Amino acid sequence: MLSRHLKSAIVWVFVHLQRVVLLLVLSFLPIDGARAGTVVRVIETWPAGDHITLGRNQNFYLRLAYETDNPIGIWARPYFSGKPVNAGSNPSQVYSGKGETFGWFFFMRPGDVVDEIRITAGDGSISNTPVLAVWRGYVVGSSEVVGVQTQPTWIDEMSMRAKAAQDEAYRSRMQESLSLSDTALVTGFLWGVLASGLLGFGLPAWGVWRWHGAWRMAALVPAAMMAFVIIRIVVDGLRDSTSHNLFPFEILTAGLLSLGMMVMLYLAHKLFSGRH
Repeated sequence: MLSRHLKSAIVWVFVHLQRVVLLLVLSFLPIDGARAGTVVRVIETWPAGDHITLGRNQNFYLRLAYETDNPIGIWARPYFSGKPVNAGSNPSQVYSGKGETFGWFFFMRPGDVVDEIRITAGDGSISNTPVLAVWRGYVVGSSEVVGVQTQPTWIDEMSMRAKAAQDEAYRSRMQESLSLSDTALVTGFLWGVLASGLLGFGLPAWGVWRWHGAWRMAALVPAAMMAFVIIRIVVDGLRDSTSHNLFPFEILTAGLLSLGMMVMLYLAHKLFSGRH
């Protein structure tokens, strides 16, 4: 089972990525009057009741009915005393028409408390995603692991439906051909990563070879930094292939930093030593 921190990190990334995609999708769809044309209500919850203790890594689910004239996203956000609670909560698909879905959340820390869950619907923006329903009760997080429990069938059905929608969206994106501008952007980024990596190594190596004394020692700093970044990516990758999924950005950032350091060192070297 995923640890609480790993689970929360995955959910955080997934929620924000889906919100960006949802905003892009809804930006091309008519959403005026979403508040007036949308109804969301809570049908039931699981675990059921008004005073609930959630075990470690356990989710609290809300079964929701919706009816809308416009494409929308639906989110469930936990609150306590009017303030948002630090908890993982559900992402959203695009919904239209009439149907049912679910919202859920889990606690990041044992001992946190929720006294209301606000269900919002809209395009994900602050101005056009109003609160359309509120569940009130008392939910507290526990550090104990809850034993195996039989979930209601609606949770399994909606989980499978959500996964099928995600898989279909993924297949659709994979089948779409990249536009010329997208291809140019990706190609430019890859060349930028390659160039920053080569320059990040090459310029410090040039400084170490050409300069002497304190200047050579100064050039060793960006060289050591680049070496550390690359070695860490390789070593961590051998232990866990998912540890540096964003390694191009790490190389790009380190390479640009190394390049900036070497430009400043080069200018200082010309100014104070009068030679290359």
